[in-house]
Parts: sequence; structure tokens; C-alpha cells
Amino acid sequence: MNKLSVCVLFGGVSPEHEVSLRSAESVLSHMDPEKYNIFPVGITKEGDWVLFGGDDYSSLPDGTWLDCPANRRAAISPVRGQGLLSFEGDCVVRERIDVVFPVIHGENGEDGSLQGLMQVAGLPCVGPGVAASAAAMDKTLTKLVASRAGIVQAAWQMVTRRQMERDENAVLDEVEGRFSYPVFVKPAGTGSSVGVSKAGDREALREALREAARFDKKVLVEEFIDGSEVEVAVLGNGTPAASVCGEIEAGADFYDYDAKYLSDCARTHIPARISEQASERVREEAVKVYEAMGCRGLSRVDFFVRGEDVIFNEINTIPGFTSISMYPKLFEASGIPYGELIDQLILLAMEP
Repeated sequence: MNKLSVCVLFGGVSPEHEVSLRSAESVLSHMDPEKYNIFPVGITKEGDWVLFGGDDYSSLPDGTWLDCPANRRAAISPVRGQGLLSFEGDCVVRERIDVVFPVIHGENGEDGSLQGLMQVAGLPCVGPGVAASAAAMDKTLTKLVASRAGIVQAAWQMVTRRQMERDENAVLDEVEGRFSYPVFVKPAGTGSSVGVSKAGDREALREALREAARFDKKVLVEEFIDGSEVEVAVLGNGTPAASVCGEIEAGADFYDYDAKYLSDCARTHIPARISEQASERVREEAVKVYEAMGCRGLSRVDFFVRGEDVIFNEINTIPGFTSISMYPKLFEASGIPYGELIDQLILLAMEP
């Protein structure tokens, strides 16, 4: 039986570059070389594509993979049938690629841009397609789709960078007229809690809006929900299935970037410490959101649970795949170990 050729894309021109390196280390370490010809391609912060020539994936998180002497400049050709191109002096090496596994979080990876390239190139790609990826990446579009689908979610308001530049105090007045403190402030188009702040007064709100506007021209302001942070993983195409529920105990003011990736203050509980009825409702709502967004392959869907109330928070179409990330841990707890999960994701990507 011929092995499948899989190109794993990681890194990227994104604030979430470092998270991607950690996810890729874990994905590549769990891929079975007996089943796959593996082509790890990293995109640097400057946008260069590099075919990693080594096999020590532990060198990814600290960036030393870039020093491997066997590295070659690379590109995925938009011309169908050309696959992966790498460059050795004046020579071009072409590799057949059967499926692309993107592990690039956030901008230029999770937002439909890479998915569009793969669609043009005719290459199957793990995860949701162009439209679903783009809509899920923009939290304001996600909110509109969820509202149309009848999903219960926190009250929200969009603020633009232009509005703030025009009259910042008017924006603050409008937000204060609608919400009580505290509020959450997020860039519309980032993940991994990049640029997210919790504001408890007017000056904190001003700084939170400015910080979020550094990352996106659209900013989302949301009401504070005092409830448990619960996440569920979804897998599948036509008949998606939800994992058991997991709960995040942030150990900080909220589950920010540091709590997710840099400190050990956060704790996870699998299964989540919620009632059986609430857990079932979360799983049902997760699939409902997934289908409303038009997802396929995988996504992680996040909620707040307050008693028996289930309130949708957001959806991530390329969730973290690090050794401590919830998506693989949730399916491991549901009976699908990490390596088998990768196999299933690749097969799902190749389905028409």
C-alpha cells in the first residue's frame, strides 16, 4: 500500500506564530512515518516558506529548526498537479502531495487564506474550507451566523478602529450606555486570546480598545458572563460528533494568552464539572454551531455554562494542538487517541 504524502504547514505571519510551532511539534511527533510521507513546511514571520530538512521536531518551538542545513526554500504551487516545490540551487524538486494539514493559527492561516490557495491548487486540506474559516475567524460574522441560527450568546457590540480615531470618548459613552462593567474586549480576528482584555472601568476600557485595535480594525465588546468556561471538540463532515466536555479553570482573571501557553496557573477538568443535562446541551449546541458555520473536519467550540444555561462564546477552526491543548485531550478522553485523531482528520480531508 502506497503511503500518503502529507504536507504539514506551520508558523505563519501571525501573532500566533509561536503557538503554531508548539502545535506542529506535537502533530508531527504523533504522525506515523509508516503511514505517511511527511513534508514539514514552516512559514517564517517574514513570510518565507521553508521545507524543514531535519527530523528533530523538538527544535520547532524555540525556532532552531531554521538553522537546519538540510532546509530548502519551498512553495505550494497554485498550478494543479504541481504539489510541493522546493529549491536546491537552480534545481526545482517537485513532490506529490495528497493532503495538506495546516497547523497555522489565526491570521494568514485560519482565516480562509491558506484554504483558498489549497482550493485553487486542488489539494485536500484538513479542516473547514474558505467560507467557514473566514466567517469563524471574524468573531463579528460568527455572532451574526449564531444569532441567525438561534444560538444563545453573550450581548455584544462591534467597535471599529475608525470610530475610535474619530471620537474615542463617544465610543466609550456608547459602550458604557449598553453594558455594565466588567466587559471583555477582543480583536475580531485573532485567536489564542491575543489582544483580549477584561475591563472594569472607563480607563481600562479605553486601554483595552486601543490594545485590541492594534491587532484588528474591528473590535468586539462583550458582556461579562459569570459562568464556567467549557469547551467541546467537534469532528466530522456530514455527520459531525462532539467529544466529552472539558472545563477551563483559568487560575487568572480570565483564560488569557499567558494562562493558555506560558504559565501553569490554568487547570483543566475532563469531563467538565457541570451537570449531565448541561453537558449534553453543550454538545448539542456545539454541533449546531459547527453546522451553521458550514464547518467540516474539525473545530473547537467554546461556551459559558451558568447552572443549566449554556451560552456560546466562540469557535476555533484550527484549535491548538500542543501537548496541553484541549482539542486532542478531549477526544483522547472520548476514546480517540492523538495518533488516531490525526488519521481521522486526514481521511476526512480527503472526502469529497
